[in-house]
Amino acid sequence: METNKVKQIHSFGQSIWLDFIDRAIISSGKLQKLIDEDGVRGVTSNPAIFEKAITSSSDYDNDIRTLADGEKTNEEIFFGLAISDIQNAAKLFEGVYNEGVVGADGYVSLEVSPFLALDTEGTAAQAVDLWKKVDRKNVMIKIPGTKPGLAAIRQSIAKGININVTLLFGLPRYEEVTEAYISGLEDHLAAGHSIGHISSVASFFLSRIDVLVDPLLDEKGLGELKGEVAIASAKKAYEIYKRVFSGERWEKLAAQGAKPQRLLWASTSSKNPAFKDTKYVEALIGPDTVDTVPLETVEAFRDHGVAANTLEQGLDKATEILEKVKAAGIDIDKLTQQLEDEGIEKFNKPFEKLLQAIEDQKSKV
Repeated sequence: METNKVKQIHSFGQSIWLDFIDRAIISSGKLQKLIDEDGVRGVTSNPAIFEKAITSSSDYDNDIRTLADGEKTNEEIFFGLAISDIQNAAKLFEGVYNEGVVGADGYVSLEVSPFLALDTEGTAAQAVDLWKKVDRKNVMIKIPGTKPGLAAIRQSIAKGININVTLLFGLPRYEEVTEAYISGLEDHLAAGHSIGHISSVASFFLSRIDVLVDPLLDEKGLGELKGEVAIASAKKAYEIYKRVFSGERWEKLAAQGAKPQRLLWASTSSKNPAFKDTKYVEALIGPDTVDTVPLETVEAFRDHGVAANTLEQGLDKATEILEKVKAAGIDIDKLTQQLEDEGIEKFNKPFEKLLQAIEDQKSKV
């Protein structure tokens, strides 16, 4: 029997995580099937995913009514619902978490409130609160990699919390995130704790970069580079990863059992119908990375994806692409900051909608 194409990706050292969660996928056995047959090794969630899950089914209605009995805010009710789902999903991934090197994989991610994206103290406090409430070793708390988020990431790592840094678009910010992670590990070690159990990923968003940049490329006569800037940026991010997680400073932490903060490719479904639907997944398969993909992309890859070790191919070309873009007067750093700002808004809107849906459901009680 032919090897499952999604499962093949893991043979190149990359873990596929599912970018989706709801109660039905857990209770129906579909998530377990994805673990068994496709080799899915984790789950990520975000406010938009939960908004869709909670507003498009009646699966949460009874729990909303129960949680609404007390003095809880709508946000507290939401996290009550989400934590339950995250715990149930985490249970399904315990086998993956305990396989081989314990804690290498098998994580389920839960995001802090998107309203806190620019609030260091609020983010750090909520990360601790959610971590304690979820109470599972194989969970990651998601913190946006905004400027104010950097200190919250460091503080959270320093407290021994697994962190998924989300909403990364630019290379300078990604490097700052690696610094926050390494400093957090050093802080935790200096406080007399072991660091081998701490795990983190840095989620680098892809397709949104091309959606913003591609029209500008057409204007500058660089139409042949459409769909290539995000992939080039990701390849350069991997170069940074390899440089940062080597050398004397890192080796001291590695000797104490520290795990590198893996790069995670996010926003990997093709937004442009002219591109192959597995384009971003195929282009960035390589060792010690994660790719989080929506269900339809898992299904597309299972059907016609091509698994090969592609991440470190064409590094010179990646450098050349970014240099051409810069020479044409396109300011990538400015655009990636715009994407970060828009990304916060893209999570705030569904979160507001979600809280309103909870309010509406409460009023039916």
